[in-house]
Amino acid sequence: MQTDETIRVAIVEDDRSTREGLSLIINGTPGYRCVGTFRSVEEALRLIGLEVPDVLLLDIHLPGMSGSEGVALFKERYPAMQILMLTIYDEEEKVFESICNGACGYLLKKTPPAGLLEAIKQAHHGGSPMTPEIARKVVTLFQKTGPPEKLEHDLTPQEIRLLQFLAEGYSYQAIADKLHISINTVRDYIRSIYEKLHVHSKSEAVSKALRSRIIR
Repeated sequence: MQTDETIRVAIVEDDRSTREGLSLIINGTPGYRCVGTFRSVEEALRLIGLEVPDVLLLDIHLPGMSGSEGVALFKERYPAMQILMLTIYDEEEKVFESICNGACGYLLKKTPPAGLLEAIKQAHHGGSPMTPEIARKVVTLFQKTGPPEKLEHDLTPQEIRLLQFLAEGYSYQAIADKLHISINTVRDYIRSIYEKLHVHSKSEAVSKALRSRIIR
């Protein structure tokens, strides 16, 4: 049954059995509903507008355009949609590319159903879910990016603190609780951070702040 709390999920995956398996898990769980399954980025871009999902599960290796390239197109067209990358492998370059393009999290396909559903929920509520293997790769990548970029910014101490919480995967509500402010105030801070860093997504903001060593 559809309720206001139901999280709408779509899947872009070229392997039929994986696609159907994910759809069964999502539709078989109260509070989740699969609103579309697609075999490619191109097919999803053509048809996803019929019912835009809250969270998109996007395979990284697809026929035609790759998932890591498709992220930027999805985020440009549907900025509120959260994108979770799915892959068999924890490839460093694709992890970095996808996150820089706007993906909010990254999971290996071997993630158990309970972990997958929790990750979808986290993504929907503003978190950045990653399996431990992927999180380690991301840390390694940032360590390899060389000396920090020099970045002039006028972020306030509170905004920097909020950015740090974002980088650690906290949801907007969790940040509001930690800073003892309302969730609307958190959103106001986020908008201000985006303007000051000249970015358009949470992943871009975190990536830029990490590369510039504004946060660690």
